[in-house]
Parts: sequence; structure tokens; C-alpha cells
Amino acid sequence: MTFENAFAGQRGPIPVGTWVKLSTSESVEAMAHAGFDFVVIDLEHTLLSAETAARHITLASALGVLPLVRVPDHTPSTVQRLLDGGAAGILFPHVDDAQAAREAAAATRFPPHGRRGSGGTSRAGGWGTLPRAEYLRRGNEDVLCLPQLESRAAIENAEEILAVDGVDGVFVGAADLALDMGLPGGDPEIRKLVGRVSEAARKAGKPSGVAYGANPEGLARAVQGGHGFVILGNDTSLLVEAASDLAAAAHEAVAS
Repeated sequence: MTFENAFAGQRGPIPVGTWVKLSTSESVEAMAHAGFDFVVIDLEHTLLSAETAARHITLASALGVLPLVRVPDHTPSTVQRLLDGGAAGILFPHVDDAQAAREAAAATRFPPHGRRGSGGTSRAGGWGTLPRAEYLRRGNEDVLCLPQLESRAAIENAEEILAVDGVDGVFVGAADLALDMGLPGGDPEIRKLVGRVSEAARKAGKPSGVAYGANPEGLARAVQGGHGFVILGNDTSLLVEAASDLAAAAHEAVAS
């Protein structure tokens, strides 16, 4: 599946998603009702389990929201379990070169395109009801492989990474890129490098993505920057920020 087909029902100029870090299923349901096009279930920076991810994937799919998963590392067995659990795509952290991108792509595809094992009795196979040929077709054509570029080396290798067969797009991890370079997150050099990836992605005919906090202006900047998708906020921060604003307003009202 092409990236465009995956998001054929998007509501705006580019798909808008959010990170899901909480284990409660209500979090996914709330993000779906809020109107996001996709969620990224975060297994890299949380303690969420594969079982929790599977429940989130099922609920998101039922509510018409594309369920992506950010894995903690590149272990093929982890990727295989999540895809058989119904994940529509995988974000791979810290992909620094074309070889790592090839390995990531191989983990998401069946032979001869990759090395994912067959598990047709899983959720992805309709619990054994989906014909084997269709299960394999969907696994090779309908799964998104999205490497994350989060270092200076990754930026320098962006064109080669994007050229890898099976890579459907890239996500720029600006926060880790800034850490790698020893720069503050808003440094002009970071913005320049993010733009460099966007340009490489456009030339490759594949989308690049970026993340912002709970800031709608981030969507406008992403569109202006030529990116193909954007992640805004996350469930935990959205909850804390709304609660903090309400508490502050309540204390101010009482004080006055």
C-alpha cells in the first residue's frame, strides 16, 4: 500500500496523528473521537506491553484510525508479533544508514521481499480465516515501514535510506537529532537539517514526517516545509496540560 492509499480518508492536507503512551484503551478511543487520522503506539519511551499494544491496535482499527507502532529497537521478532497483531505500520527508531533501513524493511515483509515469518492464524490473518495468499499480499503491500532519522549520520544518509526498497517514508526525530549534535532543540541548524530530509523525501517521492507538541501551528509549518505527515502532542501531555490549565484557572478564580 502506498502512503497515500493508507491515508485516503485523511481530514486535512496531510495526515495528523498523535502518540499514545497510556495503557488504557480509553486513550485510543478519545484520540479517535478527537479526529486524528492515526495514532502511534509508543513502545520505545513507555512501559507498554505487546498485549496492550494489541488492544490499542484493535480498537484504533475498529474506530477507523490507522494504528502505527513505534518499536523499542529493530528486533525482527518484535516487529513480526506487532504486525501479526494488526499494526498498519512500524516506526523504527535510530536508523542511521541504508543497511539498517534494509534490515528494517526486511522485518516488515514476507520472503522474497524480506524475512517476516508466516502467522496466518493471527489477527492479521483473520484468525486463520483469511486465505493465505491474501494474508501474504497484505503483509507485503499494506504495511508501512517508517525509519526514524535521529542523528547527523542519518541525515547525511537520508537519500540512501529513502532509496531502500520497502521504505515507505521517514520520520525525523528532531529532539534526538539535537541531542546527537549537542544543540538546543530550536537551533537553526536543526531546522536546516530537518528541511534537508524533507527535500530528499520529495525527490524520492516518499513522505517525511515531523512531530510537534500540542501546537496546531505545527501542522502549518509541516505543510509549508513539504512534509507528508505530522504528529501533534501525545495523550499524557494533552491530559496534563489541560488539567494544569484548569487547575491554574480554578486557583486564580478563587484568589480573585
